[in-house]
Amino acid sequence: MQKVTRVIPSFCQYSRVAMLRTYTQCSSSKWESVQEGPPDAIFGLTEKFKRDPSPNKMNLGVGAYRDDHGKPFILDCVRKAEKLIASDPTVNKEYATIAGIPAFCEATRELAFGTDCDALKDGRIATVQSISGTGALRLAFEFLATFYAFPNNNKTIFISNPTWGNHKKIIESSGLNFSSFRYITPQNTLDFDGMMEDLKAMDNGSVVLLHACAHNPTGVDPTHEQWEAIAEVFAEKGHVPFFDMAYQGFASGDCAYDAYAVRYFTKRDLFPLVAQSYSKNLGLYGERCGALNVVTSSPEQTAAVFSQLKIIIRPMYSNPPIHGALIATRILNDADLSKTWCEEIGIMSSRIRDMRMTLVKLLEEKGSTHDWSHITRQIGMFCFSGLTKEQVDILINDYHIYLTQDGRISMAGVSSDNVDYLATAIHEITK
Repeated sequence: MQKVTRVIPSFCQYSRVAMLRTYTQCSSSKWESVQEGPPDAIFGLTEKFKRDPSPNKMNLGVGAYRDDHGKPFILDCVRKAEKLIASDPTVNKEYATIAGIPAFCEATRELAFGTDCDALKDGRIATVQSISGTGALRLAFEFLATFYAFPNNNKTIFISNPTWGNHKKIIESSGLNFSSFRYITPQNTLDFDGMMEDLKAMDNGSVVLLHACAHNPTGVDPTHEQWEAIAEVFAEKGHVPFFDMAYQGFASGDCAYDAYAVRYFTKRDLFPLVAQSYSKNLGLYGERCGALNVVTSSPEQTAAVFSQLKIIIRPMYSNPPIHGALIATRILNDADLSKTWCEEIGIMSSRIRDMRMTLVKLLEEKGSTHDWSHITRQIGMFCFSGLTKEQVDILINDYHIYLTQDGRISMAGVSSDNVDYLATAIHEITK
């Protein structure tokens, strides 16, 4: 059989080369208009910290718990839960439902609202698993942007001044606006009168984002009596309360105490939205485990809200990851693991309180004449130090101590080994 050789005309070769060159030129210029964006205020700070060769460096920017040796801390209840999951033949890697793992949703709802909550008993809380607290916030804002009749169609979420930096970005990314209300005084105490005046001045039916406990970045929370007075204004004005509850249990070591505001507003039939996160209180930072709860006035409303949340979720991320939710579900539904967890969050919150007291004591011993009592009055992971932007820059550049420009210190990064160095640095720049 004669072998046939196919000959490709040279003009075809030249045409293909020309087309390839043209395509290459076009494809290389498609993103020329894209400019490099600024680094994230928190994660950018961490990257700078990692590049610093100083043996004295401290990362007090990131909101992640560390043990007293400065190491990441995995809770014992989490390790035990993971072993149980790994040995359970019924556990698989199938997709969760759009709304997440039903058992997780039930358990997280009970943790937030308490088992004696009438709204929970009556089936009036729509709960979906979310991609941690950030995902819950984004999902809620998308829901509000689609379904809530904002007063004067202003599409505005009211936030405390200051608040967690990412709140503003999430609100804007959802097509909404934000405006602030007063929250903190120059003495780093709660500006309760200013807050109440601003809440009363808002249009009726405004949406207000509140921190359920361990306010970020200030660490300043209303008392239970103040929360009750705030709830009264919400009732009078018809405002919509939206609680960001990222630190339940971690703030005080008591889950019920930290959820007081959420449970009181729910009891008053103020129909709050509640975002939950298990990053801090279970240390599941990388698992991205959280939930969004919407309290309604009837089971029928709950079913409608639940269905619409799923419709928002489906094109956004389809369904949530399962591993963190499986861990949380095991712990919340197992009496022994729950007991261990309560003990461990008590240990974590106590260590942070101890570091607050030690830092203030050392500042006084070094001769500081400033009043640092606000450090011990504040609660939770963060300390709103009162340091200026210029002082923060000196801490970063001269002392290799990394914190955000607003002077927020992550007390979780302070340990017995470095608290004296931190006190010395703060004293030197505030003389």
